[in-house]
Amino acid sequence: MVTGASSGIGAATAQLLARQGWRVVAVARRAERLEALGDGVVALPVDLTAPDAPQRVREAVDREGGQLALLVNNAGAEWRSTFAEGGYDNVRRTMDVNFDAVVRLTEALLPHLRAAAPSSIVNVSSVAGRVGRPRNSAYAASKFALAGWSEAVGIEEEGHGVHVGVVLPGFISTEGFPHQRLRSSARTRWVVSTPEKVAGAILSAGPGGKREVYVPRFYGLVPKLRHVVPGLTRRTIGAGRF
Repeated sequence: MVTGASSGIGAATAQLLARQGWRVVAVARRAERLEALGDGVVALPVDLTAPDAPQRVREAVDREGGQLALLVNNAGAEWRSTFAEGGYDNVRRTMDVNFDAVVRLTEALLPHLRAAAPSSIVNVSSVAGRVGRPRNSAYAASKFALAGWSEAVGIEEEGHGVHVGVVLPGFISTEGFPHQRLRSSARTRWVVSTPEKVAGAILSAGPGGKREVYVPRFYGLVPKLRHVVPGLTRRTIGAGRF
């Protein structure tokens, strides 16, 4: 199962899995986008923030035979603002999509994943889940929460045969996050990666058994720099250089 599958990372992941012979249930709000993903993909149009979303998704898994070997929690959203501008309302709606919906869906599907063990959960966090940036506080809060929750649940579920991996993308060019300014300059174009690269990382973090994967890989240096040279990292981020 892949959430947020109507475009970008989710669509690339659903199509990669289907090409490799997986039967994929693709979840998102836009039905027409899901139906265009091709053979081997079952479209399930659902708003994951709806109260009945976990039940509807669980029923769809049961219709497909009830065995769930991989859950990719990829659906996410961002509304950029400072905390002073966006306040609690922006934090709450961001957490609803990026964290609460993931927790609710995983709770509903965990019995299926345990029954299918060895199985995997991959949660798509972000480099922003390790290092906060200005005008990004609500998104960072949701992705920090997702990364920490994933680590703890991963330890809890080891004995049940359910592996939990986290993928932490940096700048990825997608429909929702085109990063046009970075891509338009030869000096910064190299820091932007593709949904297809993240899809490959999701396989490494799920069936591949890795606990944590950064995309591109060099973004794994950013959290390390934050701890080694926190002042420099803070100034660099504050100046908009990252």
